[in-house]
Amino acid sequence: MKTFLKQQNSDVFFFDEGRFGLMSYIGKYWALKGVKPFSKVKPGYKNFYVYSSVSSHTGEAFSLILPWVNTEMMNKYLTEFGKYYSKKKLFVILDQAGWHKAKDLEVPQNIKLIYLPPYSPELNPVERLWLWLRRHVCKNRIFDSVELLMDELSFVLQNMTKAKISTLCKCNYLL
Repeated sequence: MKTFLKQQNSDVFFFDEGRFGLMSYIGKYWALKGVKPFSKVKPGYKNFYVYSSVSSHTGEAFSLILPWVNTEMMNKYLTEFGKYYSKKKLFVILDQAGWHKAKDLEVPQNIKLIYLPPYSPELNPVERLWLWLRRHVCKNRIFDSVELLMDELSFVLQNMTKAKISTLCKCNYLL
């Protein structure tokens, strides 16, 4: 892996999908002594998925918001990801979800998929991105529509600095 990273125009990304929706994320917060904290909740079952790849090495990130998790959406993501980094050779490390290993999966030539061991989400630093987004964007907030939540997540993801992504998704065991 070190040899690969030393090559010009190469990078290693971790990939995962995160589900977000209208179901409220309730979390702890401060309140005055004797005051009972109150959070509004809006039950909702509409959701979508954020497909993201992050490079803990460089802080680069690429995300798409898509309606489902399946081979068709994965192909769409890989196509756009491959185009965006068309001048780079990429190792993409991901879990072994069925649509990640499907027969119909179309992997661009500049991307090589590497699979994590089964049942090991702790090895995928993108999981830390989902946790951060849920804590800092979604917690104790009500969104009136899925579109408003998508807009908020898009804004946050587009404005995260490389340093923030690199710190958040740090991966010492790779290097």
